[in-house]
Amino acid sequence: MKETHLKHLFWLTLATLFISTSGSLGKYIDMPAPVTIWWRSALASVFLIGYCLFKGINLKIEKRKDAVSFFISAVFMGAHWVTYFYALQLSNVAIGMLSLFTFPIIIALLEPFFTKVKFDPIHLILGALVLLGIYILAPDLDFKNTHLQGLLLGLFSALCYALRTLILKQQVSKYHGTSLMFYQVLILSVVLIPVLFFMDVSNIKTQFPYVILLALLTTAIGHSMFVNSLKYFKVSTASIIGSAQPVFGITIAYFFLGEIPTWNTFWGGLLILTTVVIESVRSKKQN
Repeated sequence: MKETHLKHLFWLTLATLFISTSGSLGKYIDMPAPVTIWWRSALASVFLIGYCLFKGINLKIEKRKDAVSFFISAVFMGAHWVTYFYALQLSNVAIGMLSLFTFPIIIALLEPFFTKVKFDPIHLILGALVLLGIYILAPDLDFKNTHLQGLLLGLFSALCYALRTLILKQQVSKYHGTSLMFYQVLILSVVLIPVLFFMDVSNIKTQFPYVILLALLTTAIGHSMFVNSLKYFKVSTASIIGSAQPVFGITIAYFFLGEIPTWNTFWGGLLILTTVVIESVRSKKQN
């Protein structure tokens, strides 16, 4: 039993590392965020359908309401990805990722409304600590400040990601994680088709290798592994363990983009991640 738990924990950690590459890639890729997300989704859907057919993974949707759930969660995922990439472009990888990774506490607060998990008052205290971390992380309250804009977009992205994960949690017992991710990116690639006619897509010629990496490593592999982990962990627990992503992401950005976090970023981020660790320990004891 212990070995099985450690194995699932290892795969979740590896998924976390792969997903962490989104920060540097999102900052580095020189295209409008919605265009990047369309390419990410379209290419990932090709990779995932190939994997599903190779492995014989069932792609049948059992009920119409499941299809509605897939669509709604895909829209939330698209909103999360687009606003997250804008947050990265407006600020930096550290602020973008740390603001996004308030989502575990958002999930912990919202989970009782989606599942039979009982509300835990301690989450209000943890939520207050996260808000304090955001306050430290935030620059001066000037809405013309691009770092503040990036922070606010990162928080909105976190809300969208939390809602998407909670909606999808209801399907993980019935569908394979890879098939769920396939339908997410397929729906999103269809929804975002109009952006190809209204935004500049010319840079894809030079950005294609990085978009491929984003679609394959970050999305097709990383996100599929994360969705699959929801079979073995509570949503809040899996999300909280996955919150090592800012640590991985900021480290990657330091080596590949030369971004050095400020002391405010360090202390605000440390407070946010501390609440994540506290909830992770509490969730483990409750399981």
